[in-house]
Amino acid sequence: MNDNINNEEAQDEVEFTDDFPIEDAELVDSEESLEKKLKAVKKKLVACEKEKMDSLENLQRSKADFLNAKRRLEDSRKAETDRLTNFHIEKLLPLCDSFSMAMSNKKAWEAIDPIWRSGVEGIYNQLQSILADYKVKVVTPLGEHFNPTEHDAVANVTVATADKDGIIISVVQNGYIREINGVEELIRPAKVTVGEFTE
Repeated sequence: MNDNINNEEAQDEVEFTDDFPIEDAELVDSEESLEKKLKAVKKKLVACEKEKMDSLENLQRSKADFLNAKRRLEDSRKAETDRLTNFHIEKLLPLCDSFSMAMSNKKAWEAIDPIWRSGVEGIYNQLQSILADYKVKVVTPLGEHFNPTEHDAVANVTVATADKDGIIISVVQNGYIREINGVEELIRPAKVTVGEFTE
């Protein structure tokens, strides 16, 4: 009985050994096929990685372009708002000039009915408050050196001494500047007369 069992095991081994070379050839073919597939997959993976990197670069470039365009648009809107504000302030300046002229003659101004005068002064103070809200300042450069980028000379006045040469003798019309983001911008130059010394 033992011999029968051993014979069966031997037959199984022989049969297994007989089939093994066929399986080995199939395994070799299968391995080669898998290697080809693996190479193809690796190649696709490299291509996908490159495509992914290109897509990420394009996305980052597009995002940067978008942010730059957004910033430019915001800057443009702010500049346009500032330009329009300056335009409206310029429209108010003749009103400021009228108040200044009306109140410049102190004797005549004080002779007016006090109730009417206080009403006009109240309106003038409201106007000054509006200008202050927009950070607008009056420029009255009396006694300063004439600067053609900040002042508008309407006349030269002969002066007796050399130290008055090029000095602003009188202010015909006040100038106005506006502070925008910490930078002063000239809205209207002051109209002035300038001293001229001749020997």
